[in-house]
Amino acid sequence: MTISNVRVTYGMLGPERPDNKILPGDRYHLTFDIEGIKTDDDGKVLYTLAMEVMDSQGKRVFGQEPKDLEGGISLGGGRLPVHVFADANLSQPPGEYTIKVAVTDRSTKAVASLTRKFEILARDFGIVRLQASYDDRIAAPLRGEAGQSLTLNFMIVGFGRGQGGNKQPDVVVEMRILDADGKPTLPKPFTGRVSDNVSGDIILLPMYFLVELNRPGKFTIELKATDRTSKKTARASLPLTVTEPRAAAGTAAR
Repeated sequence: MTISNVRVTYGMLGPERPDNKILPGDRYHLTFDIEGIKTDDDGKVLYTLAMEVMDSQGKRVFGQEPKDLEGGISLGGGRLPVHVFADANLSQPPGEYTIKVAVTDRSTKAVASLTRKFEILARDFGIVRLQASYDDRIAAPLRGEAGQSLTLNFMIVGFGRGQGGNKQPDVVVEMRILDADGKPTLPKPFTGRVSDNVSGDIILLPMYFLVELNRPGKFTIELKATDRTSKKTARASLPLTVTEPRAAAGTAAR
């Protein structure tokens, strides 16, 4: 049994992140495949997963004790995709951290493990916890067929608050989609704003945009967040792939 295809992603099924650096308030999401795990005749997989995170001094800051889990491999092949994550809270000191994951096949007692290093940056204004979904509920990859719709979910962290009596934030986020030539698909960006009804204990502002996949192609989603209180800006860029729907072999298109 081995672990393969290890990658750091935006959310459970999202694209790879460009680096291993995250802001406090963000989520470090590690995705990988377990190869060669034993299945029963119904495609059921029994395994144990353990995880721990240590700081640069080797001190354990988070741990998940070995947990018995079940998975399914309906398509056979002995390959099981697995996702784990670690949240960086706002009080987490900046620096280098190490995440260790161990997997045990409960049927054969085979063990496989992986270790990855990542960096938590100093607290700042930013866009965190990017995750595409279907209907704002089910995790989705940032790809699909023309005719589908995706929701791009994210949160804003490190925002300021006004000096008035209610001390509200004032954050504006723009989403612009570029085609394969780097040209905007629409004359104006999509815009969202949060400036009221935010209680004083809120430290993350949840926001989202609907992305309608009306034609095939390679695209880039660009987000720009502006904190009107602190005058800070933050950006994020994600690839989006849309394919043409195709009729099944032997089926006439209508």
